[in-house]
Amino acid sequence: MKKRLLKTACLLAAAALLLTGCRTEMPAGPAGLPGEAGSEEEPEVPLPSSFTLPYAPDQTLDPVTCADGMQQVVGSLLYEGLFRLDEQLQPQPCLCQSYTYDPAALTYTFTLRSGVTFSDGSPLTAADAAAVLWRAKSSQRYGARLSNAADFSAGDGTLTVTLSSPDTGFPALLDIPIVKSGTEGSLVPVGTGPYVLSTAGEGAGLTARADWWGGGGQPAERIALAEARDRDAMLYLFSSHDVQLITADLIGTDPITATGNISYRDADTTVLHYVGFNVRRAPFSDIAVRRALGLGINRTTLASAVLSGHARATQFPVSPVSPLYPDELETLYSYDSFAEAMASAGLTSGQPRTATLLVNQENSFKVSAAEYIAEALSDFDLQIQVEALPWAEYTAALAAGDFDLYYGEVKLSANWDLTALVGTGGALNYGGWSNTRTDQLLAGLSSASDRAGAMAALCAHLDAQAPILPLCFSASSVLYQTGVLDGLTPTAAEPFYDLSSCRIHLREA
Repeated sequence: MKKRLLKTACLLAAAALLLTGCRTEMPAGPAGLPGEAGSEEEPEVPLPSSFTLPYAPDQTLDPVTCADGMQQVVGSLLYEGLFRLDEQLQPQPCLCQSYTYDPAALTYTFTLRSGVTFSDGSPLTAADAAAVLWRAKSSQRYGARLSNAADFSAGDGTLTVTLSSPDTGFPALLDIPIVKSGTEGSLVPVGTGPYVLSTAGEGAGLTARADWWGGGGQPAERIALAEARDRDAMLYLFSSHDVQLITADLIGTDPITATGNISYRDADTTVLHYVGFNVRRAPFSDIAVRRALGLGINRTTLASAVLSGHARATQFPVSPVSPLYPDELETLYSYDSFAEAMASAGLTSGQPRTATLLVNQENSFKVSAAEYIAEALSDFDLQIQVEALPWAEYTAALAAGDFDLYYGEVKLSANWDLTALVGTGGALNYGGWSNTRTDQLLAGLSSASDRAGAMAALCAHLDAQAPILPLCFSASSVLYQTGVLDGLTPTAAEPFYDLSSCRIHLREA
């Protein structure tokens, strides 16, 4: 126990020195990103004469097929979906004005917002939306989330979607950006967003649309675009302040490093980090053991110190920022409770046994997190060793069921369907968990009119059975030159979510 307290104290002390603290809600001042010391003596970078974003002119901006990163940032200002996910990961109507759901027929009818035009002046139609969703259903990016959609049909100002099975959370999946049908083959398809891309005059840039249905409020009449053909070029432009904003996963496999006059804002995502059990192996076939281990992880310390604050601790497989999160079920970390549970599970007899926790070696943050968890859980009979494997070997071991425990990461859908993860035969259910009550509660959430109540029941059951141990939800980060922006409110998909509140500061001519 003394070793644990010392380790925790050291981690908390380190966390206090990190730029992020426990969670970034306000932009940081000039300093290094996590893992690097900032210097207050670095000279202030002058404001730019124009606000500039990076983009790859020879790569498509079609939101169904474009590359992650800078193309998506540009695309977020050109295209809009039927819905948008807000800061609580809840769907808010955008191009959709209203909708109805017929649970008997498994159909949604979405009424499109009237008066919306594409940037070429043509009106938005339901046929445009249906065409995009059909393409998205067969795409790598969106195929999994639309697997339950059997049909998309366009009417006069309405889009009807027929499902294969109930899903009262389906609108949360429809933040897929809409482009004008027939223009998807262009590098820059036509969209309905607040800006339009042009290459005439001053070169490539985004020009604010005076006829945007949103009624104006764009923070700049023009946003310049700088050519960046790859990630390295983008990072060079950002470090030299030739572009003022990029997005990044700061605890990802290949995190960026940048220092000096850089601020950032974090946005919550649906990306869950968790520990998975092989419930077909002893001692993890024992519910008492799994539950005891769940009590031994200080998730707050893990998120704030080990993951540099770019994560939000969670006890359940739904984000704490979501209104569906069951706060009333949450319990605080207690070492004494962990010790008592381990004793009740028969793991304090003085007869050690060893188990292995797999993690992919390419991500140093995950390896550190796995090592922290292994040390935290090894105070009694169960001694956990971390084995970091190359990605191919790691995934092969999971697929073959050749593991005791593993450190996992999964991007959940915004309707919080956990079937693939903990449902019987789920594609991501590597541990072999199969439980009739779990399957009933998963189905109950999909068909529930009271989704909060259904989620609470599911979370209480999963917490009691512990087929997995949810740890945290990672954040996506928007990095920008200090002093250039304020009022920035990013979400996971939109760096400029609250566009009208964003202010851009430029050097006076």
